[in-house]
Parts: sequence; structure tokens; C-alpha cells
Amino acid sequence: MKLKLIGTLLALTYFSSPAFATEYIYRDLMGNTLPSAKCESLADAKASAVKPYKFKSYSKKFCQTQGYGWHVDEIKDNGEVACNECSDEKGLQKCYVKDITVTCKRIKPGTVGMLPGKG
Repeated sequence: MKLKLIGTLLALTYFSSPAFATEYIYRDLMGNTLPSAKCESLADAKASAVKPYKFKSYSKKFCQTQGYGWHVDEIKDNGEVACNECSDEKGLQKCYVKDITVTCKRIKPGTVGMLPGKG
């Protein structure tokens, strides 16, 4: 019984050691989504432009354009919907979202053993 208690206490002290804080680099980016591929009525075009899936995928793409290791931290501003009228069909539109603001983050080099032989 004492051996089990001692083993448990040793395991708890081993895993409760203070974790090293990871430092991040942050960047705010602003970008636009692409217009939809097909022409739709104004209400349908606006609805397809503001789908949550588009915000997630485009914000991920914005951060990935910064290079390796950049990830989405948060979407600060969802932007506003803008529409263009289709040239070949009257009354139909293609909509997109402009000025989406995203905060991207990346682990600061050298803070978590990324450089060999350091720390």
C-alpha cells in the first residue's frame, strides 16, 4: 500500500512540473474571398457568400500564405458582402466577402527547442 502511494505521489510530482511557456508571433491580415462560380439571384448569392465554411477555409488560406507554421488564431472581422452583376445574364449576381480581418499566429523560433543544440 505504501509503495502504491509513493509511486502515485512521484508520478504526480513528475507531471505537475511547471510547463515552459510557448511564445507566439502574431499578424493581422485582411483579405477578400473569391466570388462564386455561378450567377445567382441577389438573396441566394449573398447567402452563399457568407457561409461559415467559406470564412474558415479562406481565413486558413490567408494565414498559410505567410509561410510554414502560420495558423488562424481568430477571425476579428467578418467583413462585408459585395456583389458584382453578371455581364451575360441580367438581374443575376456573383457575391463575395471583402475585408475579412484575421489574426494569425506562429510559434516564435527558438522558444520550444526548434533550434538544434540550444537549450
